[in-house]
Amino acid sequence: MSKNKEQRVGVLVDVQNMYYTAKVLYKKKVNFKNILTEAISGRKFIRAIAYGVKTEEGLEEKFFEALEKHGFEVKTKDLQIFAGGAKKADWDVGITVDSIKMSKNLDVIVLVSGDGDYVPMIEYVKNTTGCRVEAIAFKKSTSSKLIDAVDEFTDLSENKRKFLM
Repeated sequence: MSKNKEQRVGVLVDVQNMYYTAKVLYKKKVNFKNILTEAISGRKFIRAIAYGVKTEEGLEEKFFEALEKHGFEVKTKDLQIFAGGAKKADWDVGITVDSIKMSKNLDVIVLVSGDGDYVPMIEYVKNTTGCRVEAIAFKKSTSSKLIDAVDEFTDLSENKRKFLM
């Protein structure tokens, strides 16, 4: 099944994954507005959630506001800092739970992340709900297992001008 106008689409964005990949690979910022347009591809837009992390400095507030202006619902959690100085903040479980809940009312879930940890979620959603799962990320930093698991993969590196700022 390819993209058709009647498909109901939900977009889930692992903001940290995309932000750091673009920064490391290209020393640029991601154009999340254009990624959302690409993810929807003229289909029925139902919901887009961007999962972000708040730091103590709070520098990301304006960024989160910009995402909301572009049509994203923003979910945030605080960066955890452990005794030894280790920092942790990921949304793998939150994104997985939301994708399973949302897949019942969608035809397509578009995951914006290259993280291979999502493979079990992708397989579960495809096999139990029949929902199509697509992924959008930078191929250079995307798990090959994730690319194999999804119904369609879009490599942002193929059009850097459109997806980077």
